Amino acid sequence: MTRRSITRHLHGLWLLLAFGICACSSVDCPMNSSVYTVYQLYKANGVADTLKDSLSVISFQKTPEQDAVLLNKIANISEFYLPISYQQTEDVLFFLFKNADIVDTVTIRKENRNHFESVNCNPSFFHTITGVEHTKHMIDSIVVKNPEVTYDKGKAHFYIYLRTDR
Repeated sequence: MTRRSITRHLHGLWLLLAFGICACSSVDCPMNSSVYTVYQLYKANGVADTLKDSLSVISFQKTPEQDAVLLNKIANISEFYLPISYQQTEDVLFFLFKNADIVDTVTIRKENRNHFESVNCNPSFFHTITGVEHTKHMIDSIVVKNPEVTYDKGKAHFYIYLRTDR
């Protein structure tokens, strides 16, 4: 083998290695591996509603250290997003309306499943909503519109129908 053929052979190996590295680095990991539930507000007659009063949402978990304020006194909204727990089968949320004068408790039951993108990506979980229960102080009813919770924030998961006598 001549020096020239060895150089060409090594050059070919370098090109092959470079193409291999480029092919492996094109993994599309999501920027944020958190999934969110989308809530839309409606009047009892099915017309989209805008909440003029303040709304805060607190997540109640198994231990007080895990409790979290998810929304804090937002107003003039018709849609909002809330994170969902990764591995609990039930999420309990407190909806505080009108500066906490009215409180509704919402319990969401769900099934959790691992979602695998690539070994290069952070682990994530997708969920299937299996049921929802709530008190009826400010909330008249909640309908599960889309039970599959993934990265897609373009689809509403819950329609919340607010009481008309509020």
